[in-house]
Amino acid sequence: MKLSISTLFSLILAFGLFIGAILMETDDITVFLSLSSFIIVVCGTLAASFISYEPRYVLLSLKLIGRIMFTPKVGRDILKAEIGRMIRWSYIVQKGGPPALEKEAMKATRNDRFLKFGVEMVISGYTGAEVRDIMTNLIETSFGRNTVQVHILKYMASASPAFGMIGTLIGLVVMLNSMGEDPSALGGGLAVAMITTLYGVIFAQLIYKPAANKIMQREQIIRFRNYLIAEGLILMADNKNPRFIQDKMNSYLDPAIHFSIDKARK
Repeated sequence: MKLSISTLFSLILAFGLFIGAILMETDDITVFLSLSSFIIVVCGTLAASFISYEPRYVLLSLKLIGRIMFTPKVGRDILKAEIGRMIRWSYIVQKGGPPALEKEAMKATRNDRFLKFGVEMVISGYTGAEVRDIMTNLIETSFGRNTVQVHILKYMASASPAFGMIGTLIGLVVMLNSMGEDPSALGGGLAVAMITTLYGVIFAQLIYKPAANKIMQREQIIRFRNYLIAEGLILMADNKNPRFIQDKMNSYLDPAIHFSIDKARK
């Protein structure tokens, strides 16, 4: 996978603006560093997540945060290429019937379980209605499983500021308890207490929530791609002609990237 330059740039820009704003107000950036605040926010959020969800899903969610730094597998050009592949296969089915597709599709489906599953149904002689019913169920259940991590990250985004507030309250209690000893230390103590809330908001708004949104968007794109492929296989199972398959599949896409049989032949 290639590194997503836009995601990396945006992340650096976000933290750069935050650090730049601090440096404009003070030369002592260390006042914004607090190990205890970091532990309360991060460890508290993780603890709550492990209590709320199964551990393996939480761990998978944390791994997915790192994966948003890489480009997605499905793009506009790939969607257009999928239509071209379905058109090519439809000609094969038109000439030799569904069994003729097996040899042609063997290499293409090697690393794509979804496509392999659909092709096997067409080769087996399933009707279009049967293929639609099974593929739709597969698409939606897969989408549901793959977006569990999104819900966990959104929960972490909501829990992080809450633990920041808890840390702030702890700091205030400690500060108020020591008021009689050294009133001059109140300012510094209050600053440390507020840092925990700051950490909570930063983790929520710059890490957990953006990661959840990007993962959801990518899963929606994959679901769209799978529906596009499923439509082609359904029409193939119903022995529709290649040009009809082209027009039906193109109806899913932006007109700017429509596939054309006539242009492909030139």
